[in-house]
Amino acid sequence: MIIDYLDSTSPDDVEADLCIVGAGAAGIAIARSFIGTTIRVCLVEGGGIAGEERSQSLYNGESIGSTPFDTSSSRMRVFGGSCKLWGGGCITFSRHDLEPRDWVPDSGWPLDYDELEPWYGQARNYLGIDAHDFTDGSFLTPPARTPCSFDEDTLVNPVFARSPMFFGEHYRAQLDAAENIMVVLHANLMSLEATPDGASVDHARIGSMDGRRGRVTARQYVLAAGGIENARLLLLSDSVSPDGLGNAHGLVGRYFMDHPSGKLGVVATDDPDALTRPYERHIGKDPAPVSSEIALSAQAQRDHRMLAGRVHPFPIEGKIPFGVRALREFRAALKPPVRDEAERLEIRMCEIMRNGPMLATATPAGTPNLGMLALRVGLGTGDIVRAFAKKLADRPTVRSNHVELIGYFEQAPNSDSRIMLGSDTDALGLRKVSVDWQLSAIDRHTIRTAARLFGEQLARACNGRFEPEPWVHAEDDAPLPVHGTAHHLGTTRMATRAEEGVVDRDCRVHGMSNLHVAGSSVFPTGGWAFPTFTIVALSLRLAAQLQVLLADCSVTAIV
Repeated sequence: MIIDYLDSTSPDDVEADLCIVGAGAAGIAIARSFIGTTIRVCLVEGGGIAGEERSQSLYNGESIGSTPFDTSSSRMRVFGGSCKLWGGGCITFSRHDLEPRDWVPDSGWPLDYDELEPWYGQARNYLGIDAHDFTDGSFLTPPARTPCSFDEDTLVNPVFARSPMFFGEHYRAQLDAAENIMVVLHANLMSLEATPDGASVDHARIGSMDGRRGRVTARQYVLAAGGIENARLLLLSDSVSPDGLGNAHGLVGRYFMDHPSGKLGVVATDDPDALTRPYERHIGKDPAPVSSEIALSAQAQRDHRMLAGRVHPFPIEGKIPFGVRALREFRAALKPPVRDEAERLEIRMCEIMRNGPMLATATPAGTPNLGMLALRVGLGTGDIVRAFAKKLADRPTVRSNHVELIGYFEQAPNSDSRIMLGSDTDALGLRKVSVDWQLSAIDRHTIRTAARLFGEQLARACNGRFEPEPWVHAEDDAPLPVHGTAHHLGTTRMATRAEEGVVDRDCRVHGMSNLHVAGSSVFPTGGWAFPTFTIVALSLRLAAQLQVLLADCSVTAIV
């Protein structure tokens, strides 16, 4: 069932076998695994069914690092989580991504690819991509368009699958109908209260923004609130352990990573379509079920002692024919105005998190005159007919005049890059997050070296010329013009030893008997891969372990 903590008729306190904090991709995947069992699950979500500015404000914080970071617009507080806005990209990590690399400090997972592979297989069903087989680092379904050929020791063309799932929408009815699942909306975790010895969680304190307070008592607890919030909530849980739960070695919040992204330069070519068309993510109006990417090979990473990365070639339109522009403006004018708060919030966040070049808007200034726009469409009929013929021939309707290269990179683990608690408090009275996002020397080396390799190889593929951004050839340590891609990683990293990580290989917090963490915060390294596929695989693996733990607890309790 789904209840709202803002509804005064809902219970203040909840008793369950399993308490999951956060109803995003990870939390919903774990909760759904228990549907139809005898295990009682409470799934706590701070947001509502739709986005709300008031709830979203709880993500406000400060950025104090050398690279600016937006704490509030890179994640969404809503049922379904930040995947409410995701693009659906799914790809496995490669064996190389998970292995220790002697040139990357603190690299290597305590799991190998073979241990993750069966969970990737199960994750396909949850993500709606069952039709696509995979191997390490790529899906095997051929894309609709053949990718460019590159020097295979330098660049490769891995294939990613696109999930059609928005988890809050797709699985809402299932969770609402499940008798043993209780989803509690607008219930914000205030803290996890530990037993006096600090070895286990006794209960979770929850609260709403209207002042209501209560608790969830369970036998097992999972934090699945995202790569930033997981760390913040552990740090806030300091009533027994002054430095927060799981933080005996001061590692909670450290090793914060994202996938830094930025413009690398442009490729000037007489044949831009040869470079961009193979990597378009739509076939006509529909998203392509699979698409190719352009990534650094494992060999190139070894040879240049750098991190992983990918690049996307974006076509930049030249002069738009009169009729085509008129038709675009007419269609834009026909769209209904946005009046819903949730839709306004989603549009605003999508614009902020845009990971490609800003395209020219087709919306005319001021109040549109439909009659005048229709007249312009009529006058431009010839252009529209020619554009339609190009579309039928699978060609762009507007010719590009150059190609922008946007890079997306792995970030090395770095203990100085971290999530902390600031001094300001939010509407719940909890200390806001303070993000110190730091790029290291190997990050700068990777981005600059990869920019040159990408530029040279892509220009060669289309008989073009690479024109790098000025910073690519600079030798200083000045901050690079990059931004995050809302892939928050590493703040509760996985390690065999408590001295090296926050959770063990089973995602259980070191030193805690009943507290676990789900999501990309447990990733020791991030590769370049979109993280959601691995998040779901690890979550399903954790759910299977919890089923065993809770079954064992049930037997013990009965005895």
